[in-house]
Amino acid sequence: MADLITPDLITLGWRERLALPQLGIALLKAKLDTGARSSSLHVDALESFRRGGVTWLRFGLHVGRRHPLNVSCEVPAVDRRAVTDTGGRSTERWFIRSELQLAGQRFDIDINLTDRRHMLFPLLLGRSALRGRFAVDPALSYTQPRPCLPATGHP
Repeated sequence: MADLITPDLITLGWRERLALPQLGIALLKAKLDTGARSSSLHVDALESFRRGGVTWLRFGLHVGRRHPLNVSCEVPAVDRRAVTDTGGRSTERWFIRSELQLAGQRFDIDINLTDRRHMLFPLLLGRSALRGRFAVDPALSYTQPRPCLPATGHP
């Protein structure tokens, strides 16, 4: 089975801890899903507005379960496009671009914003973010140390 894992890729488990520094999130649990094309982040009270001729998005989210931190964000929108969920339903979702820190690497990914309040993980990390960087072993869980970022709130 080990032969199936590409040796030059970092192997992650089906769930990992990561950070979204540009959103002021120092620690977030994510489910890694190679069956999902895009990454999805749970947000509350999403609204769009115009600033300088550009569409921006304002939203909030709660990070953590025991001692939840409320994070408020304003970021430019990258796109709005259809996303099909596992049930085959298609909905229009806003996308943002944000830096992600995972396994000692920092890189930008596109994330769609949606209501994931009934899901166990606030972030679903899809294959577009994983491709060429990581392999996923579904038998593993939390293989990487917690990201080392200060808890800052919104930058």
